[in-house]
Amino acid sequence: MQNIPQDPQQILEHVFGYSAFRGPQREIIDTLMTGGDALVLMPTGGGKSLCYQIPALARPGCGVVISPLIALMQDQVEALRAAGVNAAFLNSSLPFDEAQAIEGALLRNELDLIYLAPERLLQPRTLELLQRIELSLFAIDEAHCVSQWGHDFRADYLHLNCLHEQFPSVPRIALTATADARTRGEIAHRLDLQEQRGARHFVSSFDRPNIQYRIAQKDNPRRQLLQFLRAEQQGSAGIVYCLSRNKVENTADWLCQQGFTALPYHAGLPAPLRAEHQRRFLREEGVIIVATIAFGMGIDKPDVRFVAHLDLPKSVEAYYQETGRAGRDGEAATALLLYGLEDVVKLAQMAESSEGSEEHKRQERARLNAMLGLCEITSCRRQALLRYFGEELAEPCGNCDTCLEPPQTWDGTQAAAKLLSCVYRTGQRFGAAHVIDVLRGSENEKVRKFGHQNLSTYGIGTDLSAVEWRGVVRQLVVRGYLEVEGEFSSVRLTEACRPLLRGEESIQLRKLPPKAARAETRRASAPATELTAADEPLWEALRACRKQLAEENGVPPYVVFHDATLREMASAKPQTPEELLAISGVGDSKLERFGDAFLAVLQEYQSATVD
Repeated sequence: MQNIPQDPQQILEHVFGYSAFRGPQREIIDTLMTGGDALVLMPTGGGKSLCYQIPALARPGCGVVISPLIALMQDQVEALRAAGVNAAFLNSSLPFDEAQAIEGALLRNELDLIYLAPERLLQPRTLELLQRIELSLFAIDEAHCVSQWGHDFRADYLHLNCLHEQFPSVPRIALTATADARTRGEIAHRLDLQEQRGARHFVSSFDRPNIQYRIAQKDNPRRQLLQFLRAEQQGSAGIVYCLSRNKVENTADWLCQQGFTALPYHAGLPAPLRAEHQRRFLREEGVIIVATIAFGMGIDKPDVRFVAHLDLPKSVEAYYQETGRAGRDGEAATALLLYGLEDVVKLAQMAESSEGSEEHKRQERARLNAMLGLCEITSCRRQALLRYFGEELAEPCGNCDTCLEPPQTWDGTQAAAKLLSCVYRTGQRFGAAHVIDVLRGSENEKVRKFGHQNLSTYGIGTDLSAVEWRGVVRQLVVRGYLEVEGEFSSVRLTEACRPLLRGEESIQLRKLPPKAARAETRRASAPATELTAADEPLWEALRACRKQLAEENGVPPYVVFHDATLREMASAKPQTPEELLAISGVGDSKLERFGDAFLAVLQEYQSATVD
């Protein structure tokens, strides 16, 4: 971009179209401007990119961004170019002559920002190239990839400490949206960004108040998902996460049959097909991607209105990161999780059969238990989620299911004792389904085969349904009274259950809501700028204009303008370039490139209204 101002505030206003910094952004930028290093933990959608993009533009030289995914690089470079910034990426997707042209532009000091994968950066040829140019900073995005405890671990991230050794005078910033205290310490250690060595650590609030968290037990999960989509998310972009590839494909096919545009994404699909599905999700409106956790890291799509999990995530970190892909634009979004005992069993078996050390397996079990605890609590989910990351929320959030509809509890002491006794009398070698059959007096073949109709616990649990008994089992597993082990997912007693069995302890259990209540849906909170019914036609006209400009420029619609920017246009109805520039998200370059088209729509609407 020609004549980029050197002052961070001016860059914020004229390049990116925002009037004020958020949270610690300015302090982080000032740290880099003065040559300091920083480790930044900031929630998804909190504005991490500006923390390195602005100082890269304000400082002399080119900023180098290390990013783990090709799609993420392409996404960010497209957005920067739309804002008038000279940005490029170097990765394996480029033909040789294009890569050569970009390297030439680097050597001629024509680029403000260059994006590289860690594998590319660490090649001796690339490091030698960077030694020949002036560098403004290094930004290590998705820095949690350095952690061997994380589910996004990338071995090449372990070698990025070479930047400190080979470029000691170039400031470095590492950024992530997901890191508990342990992971944070590992990032700082492996990247030489310890506070005692001069690096500043910035830990923002992990809270995303615009996301409504809902967690429900599985009760025909396809029906639950369909009801949620039809009642609340018609025409919305969203992500549905499943644990297995087979379930991903079946769910995507089924959603298509229900009239949605749904695309599968998992590591087993051919790379070109994965790339095409990701491209359609980013560029088309209203697309639902059904995916394993192979999808999503660094996806910079701001208008994802929901993230739904049809299986239990294996940790709170994974859950937080995956739900954080919703509502990056700050508008209302929903995170829906449906889970069951079979999820617990499957994840526990995966942890036990992994090739990791016993310490690693113990950590995985602890993380799974923390995730289950979040599901089964009866208090504010957001308070529990933030507490996991070491942050306290003073008051319940008012925007999660347990706040909106506080769950009822019941005295489950007698039911728990019945269940535990039945587990013991059946020999602690059967799964939950068989134990429940015995409790409910089933006459099926398996009960008769093992003679369990003769046990004293046979038929003593007819007062509860099979669904309610599964809820009891799940909660006793979460609280440590039962454990699930072995190839056949046998439920077994733990030492902790003795006081319950002896009548020395009571237990309150979460009550299943009645089916009618479970069928109700709740809208997430309203967007920051609400539109009147009279403004809806203008909103649709602005979206149509954005779609046309996006297609003409070969970019996703949100690269032109975010939904929040269009909503503010529809509400404020600017009629001049100066008024349009005052809208949040409209900078100088976008005003020049897209302003006339949007002003034409706004002026036509105003004329029609006056007439």
